Amino acid sequence: MENIAFSLVSLTVTKILQFSGLAYNRNDLKTKKMEEKALEVYDVIRSIRDPEKPNTLEELEVVTEKCVEVQELGEDEYLIIIKFSPTVPHCSLATLIGLCLQVKLQRCLPFKHKLEIYISEGTHSTEEDINKQINDKERVAAAMENPNLREIVEQCVIEPDD
Repeated sequence: MENIAFSLVSLTVTKILQFSGLAYNRNDLKTKKMEEKALEVYDVIRSIRDPEKPNTLEELEVVTEKCVEVQELGEDEYLIIIKFSPTVPHCSLATLIGLCLQVKLQRCLPFKHKLEIYISEGTHSTEEDINKQINDKERVAAAMENPNLREIVEQCVIEPDD
């Protein structure tokens, strides 16, 4: 009987603390942490410039806060999933935009991560092919060895104040 009473009191105290905001359950804290990481990632990519226009990817709505998802892989290691939307379904620079996202995040994120970048489903005519390209580490490395391509990427990822 004592165990049941203790359990009920413990459960009641826990619920009161949760409702009062003094305590969160683990899932709430984890969700909040992943949302904060996603905002941190978004803050890095929002200022990338479009390769053709003077606008940022944020201004063109190629990236939004909702396009970033973060999942915990282990202690201080995360999976970052970005789904961006090119401005037109036949955008010839979608692969270059994906490359810019890769480069900027690899340089700027202060935590260990695995990165997956995709074109949002239904927003590009060759999304499957482009998704394979921008997630292939060897292709990304080879692309960055091309001096002309590297220069374009640098111009897109550099901060306006730099």
